Amino acid sequence: MSETSTTQPVTIITVCYNSMAVLPAMLATVPDGVALVLVDNASDDGTELADCASRQGARLIRNDVNRGFGVACNQGAGIATTEFLLFLNPDATLAPDALDELIAAAARYPEASAMNPRIAEAGGRPYFKRSSHLMARSEKAPRGWPREDCEIPVLSGAALFVRRADFEKVGGFDPAIFLYHEDDDLGRRLREVCGPLMFIRAALVQHLGGRSSARNPEIAALKAWHMGRSRVYAARKHGRPFAFGSAALQSVLQLASPFNLLSKRKRAKSWNFFKGVFSEGISRELETGRAR
Repeated sequence: MSETSTTQPVTIITVCYNSMAVLPAMLATVPDGVALVLVDNASDDGTELADCASRQGARLIRNDVNRGFGVACNQGAGIATTEFLLFLNPDATLAPDALDELIAAAARYPEASAMNPRIAEAGGRPYFKRSSHLMARSEKAPRGWPREDCEIPVLSGAALFVRRADFEKVGGFDPAIFLYHEDDDLGRRLREVCGPLMFIRAALVQHLGGRSSARNPEIAALKAWHMGRSRVYAARKHGRPFAFGSAALQSVLQLASPFNLLSKRKRAKSWNFFKGVFSEGISRELETGRAR
């Protein structure tokens, strides 16, 4: 199949890493006339993914190595020409009118730079990202889905709708963040430079949440390392107090948890989160010392 004829003002960008177990369900919910870009971060199932992209009429970007979520998103955005971008996880699905609701909301709120739809987890459980390590506790939003459209302090990257001009204005995702907190960092820059972030109640996306690799101890360890490293990097970047100290304390307490005795996966996560925190923290201290 040739590339889909684009009639909608939005491009969906999905980063794939061994995602074929969940990707077809997401693709089945993409409306006709919507441009779709799939970025393959060196998946083991890359051949199957290429066949799937061809059948869907999607453009496919293939990386020889896993370049991280943010860089892959930037690659996809780099070939988009539409007014809006929707970064959508491969394990998410769109309600039938979700894109129409987001596009209509962009017209209602021209000052808004980016938006999150209403996100439901498996079984319909509400998911609402109300806080971030890059913001003060006083900025936290109330728990649960807001009852109506409203400004929000932080974005979830699972389904992130943004004006392409604003995304480009702030330089897209920070390529120095391989995984985790890249959406927090992007949202903060969008708020500061371009305009408020919005929650759009009528647009619904269901997000299953990393089912393909969540129970694998090796992948859990890798993700935990990047979470620790990104926690310190992003907090320092945005001038958060005690960026290294607070993450270091959390990592030590987590490492000492008795629950680690019961699970190899938990032990791997705790140890690698600790290593990620101290890797970034110590390397930055050494750089600062050399600069002096």
